[in-house]
Amino acid sequence: MNNHIAVDIGASSGRLVLGRLVDGSLKLEELHRFRNGFSEQGGSCYWDIDALLQEILTGLHQAKLAGIHECTLGIDTWAVDYVLLDSEGKRISEVYAYRDRRTDGVMEEVGRLLPPEKVYAKTGIQQLSFNTLYQLYVHDRKELEAADQILLVPDYLYYRLSGRKMNEVTNASTTQLLNLAARDFDAELLEFLGLRREKFAPLTEPGEELGFITQELRVKHDLPECRLICVATHDTASAVLGAPVPEGRSSAYISSGTWSLLGVELDQPINDCRAMAANYTNEWGAYGTYRFLKNIMGLWLIQEVRRLDGSRHSFAELAEQAGACEGFRSLIPCNHPRFLNPDDMIREIRQACLESGQPVPQTPGELARCIFDSLALSYHTYLAELEGLTGRSIDMLQIVGGGANNELLCQLTADVTRREVLAGPSESTALGNLAVQMIGTGGLTGIQEARRVIARSVPVKSYLPRAVPGLETLLARWEQLQTAGN
Repeated sequence: MNNHIAVDIGASSGRLVLGRLVDGSLKLEELHRFRNGFSEQGGSCYWDIDALLQEILTGLHQAKLAGIHECTLGIDTWAVDYVLLDSEGKRISEVYAYRDRRTDGVMEEVGRLLPPEKVYAKTGIQQLSFNTLYQLYVHDRKELEAADQILLVPDYLYYRLSGRKMNEVTNASTTQLLNLAARDFDAELLEFLGLRREKFAPLTEPGEELGFITQELRVKHDLPECRLICVATHDTASAVLGAPVPEGRSSAYISSGTWSLLGVELDQPINDCRAMAANYTNEWGAYGTYRFLKNIMGLWLIQEVRRLDGSRHSFAELAEQAGACEGFRSLIPCNHPRFLNPDDMIREIRQACLESGQPVPQTPGELARCIFDSLALSYHTYLAELEGLTGRSIDMLQIVGGGANNELLCQLTADVTRREVLAGPSESTALGNLAVQMIGTGGLTGIQEARRVIARSVPVKSYLPRAVPGLETLLARWEQLQTAGN
């Protein structure tokens, strides 16, 4: 079989992508694209999980109309958010979005009851206010007691298609509930939450076959015969798999989308006190690896600016306008909690600049330039941390995902970090999803071959660093701003 479909759903959009191996190259075709986003109801933020399932079915029906009668299928989405099922497998409640403010202050509250150092030593997962640990801590107790199973979002979508319940490891690790040593949910953390291990389905590794889409769905929606394969369901895990790192180079990756995830792939976790102090995470990867990385606020900042501006300009137009503005005029500490989900991102950025005595960006171009400059400087800061924590000297950054298309941001990153930047593939998440499917069905022998195939299948652009006048002064100013922002 040479028809493989990746369902790739991010925080702002989703798509179904067909992948085929043709003459040693991986050919992609987008079958269906749709919007995604959380909505506010009664003061809380929720995902429309039923709409996402319907979009998958719509895309598969379109695949059938295009002549695809048999295929494999893999699903990846964002992390940490979950679905509660009752004993009949029905959803108990709406699905909270991780940007919901119900967890404000909860991380600190839990930290007073459960030493953060102990949790990090067990799990290796960074302290983020929206981690599943904190979401479950504040979830309605009656709903949790009524829950027979707790599935993460991609696990739930697989379940609705196949009837099989599982917790895939790359996404499950982000819950801050998996024990690195035991390779399972941590008994003490579950006891702290008042949850039994049986409420979570068995852990499943990428590459495992999950059966076929149910006959009922196939007939009702006129779908192809789809063999479901468990891929790396955390989109960042799939994106890293789809990054064709050049052999012989000491490199780090930035998976650039709504979030920017900067890190390296390791065979062993780093969960010592230094890594904890720097707030780096050890998310489980496919094939026994770990993604040692830093979460950076990412393109969410510009997505919100564009939305609040009425979407009058495309992202490419905003980048072009930013390029015409004075560089490094106004900067913001991107990872400050104030930018996680403010009522008005434009107002929040302007207020942050005002408070720090900087010029206040007014136009869309000035706002975009502020964001891109600040992201590039964030990459500089965290890359230096990464080198110190891993003991690696990194000579190249590979930017994958949607941010790889932003030429201004890629060049700024090369300039500020003083390293070559390889931009691409922008489709790394779908490529990594497809790679696991092809490995699982024998079309590829393993991840190394998959990455070689990806490298010759997609274009990658090199950005060499250019001189930045007064760079050392700029970096000193940036560090002062970061310190004040924290």
